[in-house]
Amino acid sequence: MSSGDMYSGYIGKLIEELEKLPGIGNKSAERLAFHIIGLPKERVEKLSTALTEAKAHIRCCSKCCTLTDREICSVCSDEERDQSTIMVVENTRDLAAYEKTGKYKGVYHVLHGAISPMLGIGPQDIKLKELIIRLQGDVKEVIIATNSSLEGEATAMYIGKLIKPTGIKVTRIASGVPVGGDLEYIDEVTLLRALDGRIEI
Repeated sequence: MSSGDMYSGYIGKLIEELEKLPGIGNKSAERLAFHIIGLPKERVEKLSTALTEAKAHIRCCSKCCTLTDREICSVCSDEERDQSTIMVVENTRDLAAYEKTGKYKGVYHVLHGAISPMLGIGPQDIKLKELIIRLQGDVKEVIIATNSSLEGEATAMYIGKLIKPTGIKVTRIASGVPVGGDLEYIDEVTLLRALDGRIEI
């Protein structure tokens, strides 16, 4: 019997929707549902408003494609950043992981995924075209910081082959990042070592 069948209609619906979120199983969905139900009405309204407003106002930065509520994100609009060095990451969470180190002074490009023939995701399904357009500016180095999964490695190789003929330096973060490890879960020291130890491809 599913949670939706065990509980009354509204509770069941809430549990079902929460269970659809990534990383949320049946038990976690139940705990969250009952926690939300137990909150004061104004807290639930704030949560609901935050969700609705985020969905309405969050968009892709017109330069780097990260998620932001501005036309150009705070990193791209920062005049102190080195616009000639672009770090390519799979998602905004990976960008945030490197930003937390406070050491990287270049800019980013967010792909919103990785090439995965098994899942039917090709180069045209991620933000590669936007990266190539950016390379027409004054770019000296592209650091490929996709995850060390099979998909991340395939994406890194594809980007490397694409950029190499342009004469722009292409590097890959070092393998201090464990195989299959997502950047967002890796500690700052390891991320910095991976960046410092990057190799040209």
